[in-house]
Amino acid sequence: MTQLTTHTPAATKAITVQEIRNLTPAAYVLRFDRHQREFLAGQHVILGIKDENNAREYSVYSGENDEYFEVLIKEVLEGDVSRRLKKLKPGTQLQMDGPLGFFTLRPDEINTARFVFIASGTGIAPFRSFVRSYPQLDYTLLHGVRYSNEAYERDQYHPDRYILCTTGDTSSNFNGRVTDYLRQTAIDTTTQYYLCGNVKMIHEAFEILAQKGVPTENMHAEVYF
Repeated sequence: MTQLTTHTPAATKAITVQEIRNLTPAAYVLRFDRHQREFLAGQHVILGIKDENNAREYSVYSGENDEYFEVLIKEVLEGDVSRRLKKLKPGTQLQMDGPLGFFTLRPDEINTARFVFIASGTGIAPFRSFVRSYPQLDYTLLHGVRYSNEAYERDQYHPDRYILCTTGDTSSNFNGRVTDYLRQTAIDTTTQYYLCGNVKMIHEAFEILAQKGVPTENMHAEVYF
């Protein structure tokens, strides 16, 4: 994980739901008040129902210049928070801690480095924040999902920079996991690799990149359990 000096997080604050945008039957975007809090793309917030102790971490999906915060959430059947947040109405109050975290871009590399972003599922969230905050980035985004309809808002990315990898259908750029794509593709060892998603994918991708000669300092990860 990239270590970088960041803004000091604000204390827990009540925030108001603005809207919920459904992307698939299970995945949705929750938009809520920002209250002028500063953050760095790649950071996360901790969200929960107001006056309750149950809360979860979600990467910020919106950009640094947006007037609101957004998070990308996939409803988990056994998950209390994700199911309850999906049912909220505009105007409902939540409580938020943060923004927090060090999964951010190094300022001196934003305009000079080449990036490959590797995501599984909703792990694409911080990469949308990166691209939305810094549209000049030289990046390629690999997004691994089961079905093509889980290519969350793919129109937000340049079509030549977004590679969809699916395992459940073939209507994508690549049929297979993102790790299969990495094995079959030439790797530039000078590129900065950022990975976000489930821990199994990240460990496997790290091993592949290391075997292909990518130095450890060029690999950065945020794990979604």
